[in-house]
Amino acid sequence: MIIIQTVKLHHITQKLKSPFTSSIGYVSDRESILVEVIDSDGISGWGEVVAFSTPWYTEETINTAFHLLKDILIPLILKQPLTHPEQLQAVFNKVKRNYMAKASLEGAIWDLFAKKQGISLATALGGERKEIECGVVIGISSISAMTEQISQYVEEGYKRFKVKISPKQDIKLIEDIRKQFPELPLMADANSAYSLADIDRLKELDQFGLMMIEQPLAADDIIDHAKLQQKLATPICLDESIVTSEDARKAIELGSCRVINIKPGRVGGLTESKKIHDLCQSHKIPVWCGGMLETSISRAHNIALASLANFSIPGDISSSSRYWEEDMVNPEIKAVHGKIAVPKGNGIGFQVNKEIIKKYRHSKTVINSSF
Repeated sequence: MIIIQTVKLHHITQKLKSPFTSSIGYVSDRESILVEVIDSDGISGWGEVVAFSTPWYTEETINTAFHLLKDILIPLILKQPLTHPEQLQAVFNKVKRNYMAKASLEGAIWDLFAKKQGISLATALGGERKEIECGVVIGISSISAMTEQISQYVEEGYKRFKVKISPKQDIKLIEDIRKQFPELPLMADANSAYSLADIDRLKELDQFGLMMIEQPLAADDIIDHAKLQQKLATPICLDESIVTSEDARKAIELGSCRVINIKPGRVGGLTESKKIHDLCQSHKIPVWCGGMLETSISRAHNIALASLANFSIPGDISSSSRYWEEDMVNPEIKAVHGKIAVPKGNGIGFQVNKEIIKKYRHSKTVINSSF
């Protein structure tokens, strides 16, 4: 039985080692809210709000998530007896959307649940893999800078390479990369930068043998993606368009994609992530785990999720040192020859470093059952 007595919200800001640019946004300082839940036995579980400071990826922001957590979601679960994290979906159903806020609290309770069961989070989710293969994301910059980054990551052994594209930088970029790396497992992420008017331009990418093109069209679309997929040899991967398992079902039935990217924050948590995974597995649609420039707390959740059987494509899960000067967990999350071992320890399998959190924290809110 889980009875949450206290929830602590740690509001932190870290500076990225290098600014990250896509077709829809630029990030140099990364705000996060780390969610710590403590039950009646004094055991803690950890989650993270992966929304950004501005609503450039989804409608949520750090500030909206803070409000939802403090004033609405946390009061719903304080002293609410739970036997399994999957019960939270029914509890949260009365609150529309706000998936990243929900996912942060649900993720913390999944971690707590696994700890109380004496098992790893991966085992609690039904994971099978002992290690996961890792991919990297290369943000928009000059072509020479992007190919230089790829060279570095090839040497480090990463297994899949994603480059951000836009109508201002796409065909020439992919062509140059292919000339230097003809066999590279390469995909392109458009972050909704194109429309159906760009079909001929997108068809030019077919010649480069890409693994997939991620989210080329509007973030809320599955209709036009189906029309586009009919014209492309390259598989389309949907990201922003999939926020529930129902979205995934409809997209699969329409033929809108051949791959789906699952981000727990985007879809409301690990329970819904698993539902999407299982649905895709039954339809032979491969999935992979996307990244949100998150801390290692979310990264640990993603490692556990990516241990499920149908995560057959390397995700955006790389060494923490790619982004941050200091890690939030011990031991540091590190890819070795392009792979990360799935932790066997209880819960997320990493020890949260509260001293590092304190260093980057600028506010803490404590909400308990008498709040």
